[in-house]
Amino acid sequence: MTLPPPDPGSAVPDTNPLAASNRLADGEWHRLHPATPLLRGGIAFVAILGIIIVNLRDLVIEIVFGGPDFGDDYNPVTYIIEHEYLGLIVLAIIVGLALTIFGFWLSWRMHTFRITDELVEVRSGILFRTHRRGRLDRIQGINIMRPFLARLVGAAKLEVNVAGQDANIPLAYLGSAAADDLRREILLLASGSRADDAAPAPAVGSGSLVSDRVNELLAPELDPSLAAPESVVKMHPGRLLASLVLNLGTIIVVAAIVLVIVFASNLGSGFFIFGLIPAIIGVGSFVISRFTRSLRYSIASTPDGVRVGFGLLSTSNDTLPPGRIHAIQVSQPLLWRLTGWWEIKINRASSSSAQGAAGQANTTILPVGTLADVRKVLELVLPTMAEEIDGLERALVSRGGDEFTTSPRRAAVVRWFSWRRNGYAQTSGAVLLRRGAIWRDLVIVPKARIQSLAISRGPLGRRLRIATLRVHTVAGPVQTYVGAIDQDQAVTGFEELSRGVVAAMQSDRTHRWRGEATP
Repeated sequence: MTLPPPDPGSAVPDTNPLAASNRLADGEWHRLHPATPLLRGGIAFVAILGIIIVNLRDLVIEIVFGGPDFGDDYNPVTYIIEHEYLGLIVLAIIVGLALTIFGFWLSWRMHTFRITDELVEVRSGILFRTHRRGRLDRIQGINIMRPFLARLVGAAKLEVNVAGQDANIPLAYLGSAAADDLRREILLLASGSRADDAAPAPAVGSGSLVSDRVNELLAPELDPSLAAPESVVKMHPGRLLASLVLNLGTIIVVAAIVLVIVFASNLGSGFFIFGLIPAIIGVGSFVISRFTRSLRYSIASTPDGVRVGFGLLSTSNDTLPPGRIHAIQVSQPLLWRLTGWWEIKINRASSSSAQGAAGQANTTILPVGTLADVRKVLELVLPTMAEEIDGLERALVSRGGDEFTTSPRRAAVVRWFSWRRNGYAQTSGAVLLRRGAIWRDLVIVPKARIQSLAISRGPLGRRLRIATLRVHTVAGPVQTYVGAIDQDQAVTGFEELSRGVVAAMQSDRTHRWRGEATP
């Protein structure tokens, strides 16, 4: 049942989102965390404070320690003091600060949300009102971000990822426990269950503000009650650091820096070395940022989908409900072949404002892992293909000559090294696209998520009698195609796959994963 549109002048119950015991998915309008104005405007206040400190720095040093006479150099602070404008300036700052605080408070009062059986709705704005709605059956995931400052006051940002461009609905900020409970209730409604089927939320908090904040900062990212320990894939710090060092881009930058240093040393000039300082700082900050963001990385299965979490000081965890992953790519960069590491990316029908683990896009669900880690992740994201995981694992390392339909020998003109391995195959629930012999990758597209199929040939392809088979799904980092396939085999695969896609769509029930299956 869809509730009627809200009356802009209707009263909003003054529900405190700090209390996890208050149900927020009750169809009523609620407000955000009381600290929201501070968390949103804190950066602006810090910037203003920085400007004031910079302008006062030289004056304070001159007054306290004495200093040289700067002559006619213009100092706005000195000018204000000499002309007795200090009182007016302080009064203007106080008035401006009061107006700013009032504006943030009024924005908080006007920013409300409600969760019904079908919609997530948010209305905001003071002069220009905005009313956003997201259908529960189009939810692609729910992300909870906890910036460090927000964690100190027990707040979190919840973002409902909805299919479509710029369709996400952020709720910044809620109480940390309330955000977890609200995510559980939204996913329960989206799964096809009734709200009254929800298990009662576990009691949280010890009654002491300080102890609650300390426990929250030290608590594991994933609640142990949600997933068995053996199902959780965690990030090894040494492996993570080594993967960043073995990144091709990092090696190219470091090699360029070394060449410039050698070149400058031979010339006897330190000017070039001095110019490398920004590049060295940039590379160092890149490596440190990716390393720290993934120290608490974990991925596990929960009752409402796959939960991916990461972060050390500022944390984030994203829940992907069943059926919301449209394509999976398992890839192995060249330098990682020495260590046997792999990376997993996905296509999803929405994008999040939060970055994923290691500072990458939130479509990277395994930044680096062994073949055993890859197997665990595939079991999590493809639960209906558990019996076929062994075949997927063999397909990753195979050199060809298996059940895949691979490129003919004449395709070696365009696939010099990979024609024996390049090809496609079908399973009961997915199509597999395998490419590359030096940079290896395997793409898995669930049949129920395929939107269309296509076969294409260019001038050279017509000459060699080869074609490209494309599997269309939502846009993302995973490229769902395989080229250099014999044209007759491509047509046969197109026809067989078309029939399999129709049957998979008719039997798919993942959009209501807790509801009753309809035959």
